[in-house]
Amino acid sequence: MPGATHEQIVTLRDGTRALIRPIRAEDKEALAQGLARLSSESRYRRFLRPVTSLNERELKYLTEIDYTNHYAWVAVAVDDPGQPGLGVARYIRDPLDPEVAEAAVAVVDDYQGMGIGTMLLRVLVAAAQENGIHTFRAWVLGDNTSILRPLERIGARRKPDHGVLRIEVDLAEVFDGSSIQDALRAVAAGEFQPEPRE
Repeated sequence: MPGATHEQIVTLRDGTRALIRPIRAEDKEALAQGLARLSSESRYRRFLRPVTSLNERELKYLTEIDYTNHYAWVAVAVDDPGQPGLGVARYIRDPLDPEVAEAAVAVVDDYQGMGIGTMLLRVLVAAAQENGIHTFRAWVLGDNTSILRPLERIGARRKPDHGVLRIEVDLAEVFDGSSIQDALRAVAAGEFQPEPRE
């Protein structure tokens, strides 16, 4: 598991201090609570189906990871009691195509539009590149313009796939290939600006 060097405290626009770090096995309860803090619409956009909770098997799968084929970063509010989760970004490598991984980002509704998703995605890309992943793939609802617009700006390819859009992004074409440490430093320096809320 990545050590403490893979952590960075950042200050959000509203003054909240967030710790960006890899997910840990002990984050099961925080992950469950974070899901509960997502609106039903945000949960549907993330899972492409109605989801109200995660069972023990799912929580284990999402938190007890190998940091190579399955990697996840979280943002937690370091100054709030219990350090509640603010967002999570993860990739899971495709076992049939090991240079491709499915990627997803979720941010609790109260903190959307503050740059957390952008920060988490940046360090997720760095981890993916260090682990030999060259392409992210995701499935997105066609009306989810808050994610489709920024993806289009970075050259994402999209194709209809069973009622949703399959999105693919070649990481080397849109990201600089910096290390995880470089990405964390850039995140701390505020070099990744959030998309404006509409």
